[in-house]
Amino acid sequence: MMYTIVDIETTGQGNKITEISIFKYDGSQIVDEFTSLVNPESYIPDYITALTCIDNLMVANAPTFAEIAHHILEITEGTIFVAHSVNFDYNVIRNEFKALGIDFIRRKLCTVRLSRKLIPGHRSYSLGKICYALDIDINGRHRARGDAEATVILFEKLLQAQDSETVFNDFLKKSSKEATLPPHLPSAVFNAIPNEAGIYYFKNKKGKVIYVGKAKDIKKRVLGHFYNKTERELSLCRETAHIDFELSGSELIALLMEDAAIKKYFPEYNQASKRTPKAYAIFRFEDRHGIIHLAYNTLKATPNPLLTFYNITDCRQFLERLCIQFELCPKYCHLQEGVAQCSHYFITSCKGICVENESVTDYNIRVQNAIKHTIENSRDVVIKEKGRHPEEEAFVLIKNSVYLGYGFIDSSEQITNTEDLEMYLIPQKNNVDVQKILRGYMSVGKQDN
Repeated sequence: MMYTIVDIETTGQGNKITEISIFKYDGSQIVDEFTSLVNPESYIPDYITALTCIDNLMVANAPTFAEIAHHILEITEGTIFVAHSVNFDYNVIRNEFKALGIDFIRRKLCTVRLSRKLIPGHRSYSLGKICYALDIDINGRHRARGDAEATVILFEKLLQAQDSETVFNDFLKKSSKEATLPPHLPSAVFNAIPNEAGIYYFKNKKGKVIYVGKAKDIKKRVLGHFYNKTERELSLCRETAHIDFELSGSELIALLMEDAAIKKYFPEYNQASKRTPKAYAIFRFEDRHGIIHLAYNTLKATPNPLLTFYNITDCRQFLERLCIQFELCPKYCHLQEGVAQCSHYFITSCKGICVENESVTDYNIRVQNAIKHTIENSRDVVIKEKGRHPEEEAFVLIKNSVYLGYGFIDSSEQITNTEDLEMYLIPQKNNVDVQKILRGYMSVGKQDN
């Protein structure tokens, strides 16, 4: 069996190759080598130069990837592609070929995953740490040839390890996911993930949550991350050392669980839903003349809120609709501030309370009707969903238009009112993202009132 043991250096951002080294190995000795600096045709950042000592001047007259592509194709033809954290090197090279309109497809082996299996018990399997532990010298760390040559020696040790033939054959089977899984993720962890609805947590070596996702089929979705070749996904997978999961029973509850988890952990690889928006509320108060006002403020500063929103625009638009529907005054609904009388640009239904053309009693009756209308339209909603197993049901509880949380309950339990459900409620925070999730769900008519 013939192997090509590969290491590359890149520009970091954009992952354009700056140096490549390939050793062709027949299982007992090196039979060929190709090493070259590469002009990435893009800028090499200072932090990359500090790590690799490769700067823009060094690669200015080096060949481009297109100029050495035939050498790479030739030396790797019919071989098994081997690298430390193989998916990174393989996918960067594959993307370079893709830009040239060439499909680069090779069988793969990862020396990180092989090392974890054949020489277990080490605290770290980074190339530097595992080589130090095994007394392998690296002549030129973070240079392609030095790292590739050290990987050859490591690979030799792996070939000579106990049970190596069985492990190598298992890793090379078409059905094996070993070449696909992140280098630091034990296959047993991935195999334990179920094909069910829920959320999942990618964690790094320190146990920190770095990504949260949701899916109807957790295992299928997680595997999709490993096949994704974008720079962000490759970086996420390189850092992933463990995956936890929670079952939800349904996609809706998975969405709600995901939003709560993102706002709890603020994972670095989650772009959306990190914010915790400020809440605002509509409230009423009576001034010294006995006129009832409707106004809005932050929820924390609002006494006895009538309705909650998550941006000021929604508050104002709601008050505008009430003004028109119940012929209220924009001044006393605080849609205009610092004016002696209302002069709103499109609300013209005020009957004159602000200029004393209407009695306070008559005006307050309409305000009370508007408040009653608001309260009556604040619904209590119970959304019923599938449980996490056949003997269980799930629910989402909304009271007075406010999301309270979700819960799980045995199908045999007798529930007669929402108070019974609250015993099983897992309380959650209400926010604008949750409101969007629930509005989207209920807009297709799936709610049970």
